[in-house]
Amino acid sequence: MSKTIQAVRGMNDMLPADAPLWEFFEETVRDWLRGYGYKQIRTPIVESTDLFVRSIGEVTDIVEKEMYSFEDRLNGEQLTLRPEGTASCVRSVVQHNLLYNAPQRLWYMGPMFRHERPQKGRYRQFHQVGIESLGFDGPDMDAEHIIMTARLWKLLGLEDVALEINSLGSAEARANYRAQLIAYFEQHADVLDEDAKRRLHSNPLRILDTKNPAMQAMVEGAPKLIDVLDEASLKHFEQLQQMLQAANIPYRINTRLVRGLDYYNATVFEWVTTRLGAQGTVCAGGRYDSLIEQIGGKPAPACGFAMGVERLLALMQDQGFEPPADGPDAYVVHVGELADKVAMTLAEDIRNAGFNAVLHCGGGSFKSQMKKADASGARYAVIVGDDEAQAGEASLKPLRGEGEQVRVPMAQIAEGLRG
Repeated sequence: MSKTIQAVRGMNDMLPADAPLWEFFEETVRDWLRGYGYKQIRTPIVESTDLFVRSIGEVTDIVEKEMYSFEDRLNGEQLTLRPEGTASCVRSVVQHNLLYNAPQRLWYMGPMFRHERPQKGRYRQFHQVGIESLGFDGPDMDAEHIIMTARLWKLLGLEDVALEINSLGSAEARANYRAQLIAYFEQHADVLDEDAKRRLHSNPLRILDTKNPAMQAMVEGAPKLIDVLDEASLKHFEQLQQMLQAANIPYRINTRLVRGLDYYNATVFEWVTTRLGAQGTVCAGGRYDSLIEQIGGKPAPACGFAMGVERLLALMQDQGFEPPADGPDAYVVHVGELADKVAMTLAEDIRNAGFNAVLHCGGGSFKSQMKKADASGARYAVIVGDDEAQAGEASLKPLRGEGEQVRVPMAQIAEGLRG
């Protein structure tokens, strides 16, 4: 016998028992974004590899080690399963000239792909909610992104989520800082691990984000980017802080916060928790004012953020969150030849009245059908036997809470469900 085929490692099924939590999260997110005036955009899962090389950065971990890339067998084009959503969103905005008339507030939700070592909160296929604001250059939009995420945590009932912010400044400021960092790290070359040595001249800012305990003291002593920021970046960062303080949003300035994608500049931020072990970042983003031009559009400012759905769901479960019950309003039980004929029409009538109804299928005794009705989570069992069918009636039996079984005309079933 052939071996049973399993899901690809790090790519997980969402089973029916998990669906209520996912659905609650997704519905909450849609309502939350609608409240801020954001419009949904959907982009392909597969994009040109060059899009991510050009935007994320050729010497980032994502491009060097984590992308699922392949050659199209028909035309030889290099393609990649999207590892993140910002580049795809910006590509679509540029391609369809969406910034022609006005700035854009956009959002998306869907799967991303990175070839990483699977662990709790980090999978090879994972899901993100992404928010992108294009054409806005002031710190007020940076503040809106942070304030709106703080609102979402309240809507989801999340606690122990803390905000960290930093500024990466302008390209010129980072270039000067990069030279200082390289000189500093070269003086401590004996402390650098192999990963840091590999990044030393290609991406030295990423060394600041090391998790190697042996390098922590050395990294703490490194020059701080915030000390060499240009005047405009400092003003932008100070105004952002004033807005957060006015909104009563607590934060910590983390001078080692640099993010892992090359397109960021100025404001960067992360929402972190201590409840998920090493995968403590649940939401992150910042400003990427040069990305639209990098991808081929006219220069325009932009900023955005993304949140890991699996990590947020794990955090909700860790805090004991129980999604609302998702059972149907009615489970239609039917026993008898005539009852079988009218039950399907009755179920459709219940749905036409605005209720959810499950019609029992597959036959079985009255007792076995009632067990399935109860297991379905339905509020009521709508029971039809041949006697009821002959009289044009059905019995309405409460399955949750108190109440007596009553027999009513089929035309009044919807009224009984409302009661």
